[in-house]
Amino acid sequence: MNTINRRKFVKESMKITTAAAIGSSLLMNSEYASAAPAGLLFAQVPLPYGYNALEPHIDSMTMEIHYTKHHMTYIKNVNDAITAEKINFATEKEFFANASKLSMKARNNGGGSWNHNFFWQVMKPAGGTPSGKLTEAINGTFGSLDKFKEQFSQAAIGRFGSGWAWLVSDGGKLKIGSTPNQDNPMMDVSELKGTPLLCLDVWEHAYYLKYQNKRADYIAAWWNVVSWDEVAKRMI
Repeated sequence: MNTINRRKFVKESMKITTAAAIGSSLLMNSEYASAAPAGLLFAQVPLPYGYNALEPHIDSMTMEIHYTKHHMTYIKNVNDAITAEKINFATEKEFFANASKLSMKARNNGGGSWNHNFFWQVMKPAGGTPSGKLTEAINGTFGSLDKFKEQFSQAAIGRFGSGWAWLVSDGGKLKIGSTPNQDNPMMDVSELKGTPLLCLDVWEHAYYLKYQNKRADYIAAWWNVVSWDEVAKRMI
């Protein structure tokens, strides 16, 4: 293989690898296109940063396994369920509004798919601090940013077993709570209702490689990578 051909081969291989890493779930959805009823299929959003971008707070190996194994499995399983069970909802909002009517496979994996897509987007390297209307809303509801963090952290620490902690907007009012397993506040089965603004995954697979059983340490570190700009965008 001459130098030009070798360079071309490497370049094309890199393109293929990148496309596979970023768009794997979109390609996977084509597998269901002919079999699934017309309507919703879930897709995995491209990770907005590299696996090591949130170091040292979230380690690169955890991020890679979390994204490429756990999250991708939720995507595959919910689309399997949608196809096999002929679930025909047009939107994610409609899907979750009817969670009580879904099989546990569809509900759990649909929640896992959406929750993780949301989770990736509300984090970034060097997250910073909230400002503007978000700061005003937090101070007006919780008294201060520190008090908000304390209440949110307690919701995350206090969630027995696996689940999620949430900040939601419910009729314009900010609320903190948690959900078990892969439930979220958009589900009709959830005690906590509202539009998600921020979430934290407290399943052990989200932190166990680095923090072992020290969930509180993981939560404390996570505040360093919260993307407050993304939280602010979601305020209604």
